[in-house]
Amino acid sequence: MKHLHSGKVRDLYQTEEGLLLMVASDRISAFDHVLTPDIPDKGTILTQMSLWWFEQLADVVPNHVVSPGPDGRSVLCRPLRMVPVECVARGYLTGSGLIDYRRDGEVSGVRLEPGLVDGSRLPEPIFTPSTKAPVGEHDEPISFERVVAEVGADVAAELRRITLEVYRRGAEIALERGIILADTKIELGWDADGVLTLGDEVLTPDSSRFWPLDQWEPGRSQPSFDKQYVRDWLTSPASGWDRASGEAPPPLPEEVVERTRARYVEAYEKLTGRPFTG
Repeated sequence: MKHLHSGKVRDLYQTEEGLLLMVASDRISAFDHVLTPDIPDKGTILTQMSLWWFEQLADVVPNHVVSPGPDGRSVLCRPLRMVPVECVARGYLTGSGLIDYRRDGEVSGVRLEPGLVDGSRLPEPIFTPSTKAPVGEHDEPISFERVVAEVGADVAAELRRITLEVYRRGAEIALERGIILADTKIELGWDADGVLTLGDEVLTPDSSRFWPLDQWEPGRSQPSFDKQYVRDWLTSPASGWDRASGEAPPPLPEEVVERTRARYVEAYEKLTGRPFTG
């Protein structure tokens, strides 16, 4: 196969028939850096979780999957012409959205009511798109008007509708399993017939924030089933890393690697109801 691209987590190959083989590695990224060492089984968990979610979302938006690969971590899929915008939906305020809100009172141009804190539930989910940055650079929040300027009013409206529908379906299913879906990022592209189609991954711990419902407490950082554990360690005194230094983060300690893997496995098992067998 022809190697086309390697991203922060996934490697992309093209088959002789023109299909794409997407392989999820065990690499983990945070703050726009690919970290070391890898998280064992992470790629398999992400792929299996995405395949499960694609099934749950089949009536919301079509997806690019042709068939699962034989190794558990790869997917044969149709090529898409990707939308040049990161499509993000938020139902709760945290992360970069919280930083923007504290500074401007809004997120991606969406004005929010005063008095919200870390972990606050928003009155309704909001569409908060961002730029698509290359590896090593930062995604930047953009307004809906900027999306309109980029892709046109009709496409922008459809991107917002699909993103919010994916979020609402995901949040509803997660809540039934005792999990809050705080926010999520999806990738959309046009297929050969010009239909907007869901690609890459969907509703995984890499693309979403999952919180245990019974521990949700606005006003603090929430326990999570995603890579927030890694982010928290990197920004703690224990890591000794200065995010503003421009230097690469230090290697993750064995305990952080093991606990992160455990959180990914727990997220998979709680959401899908299936045991993870590797």
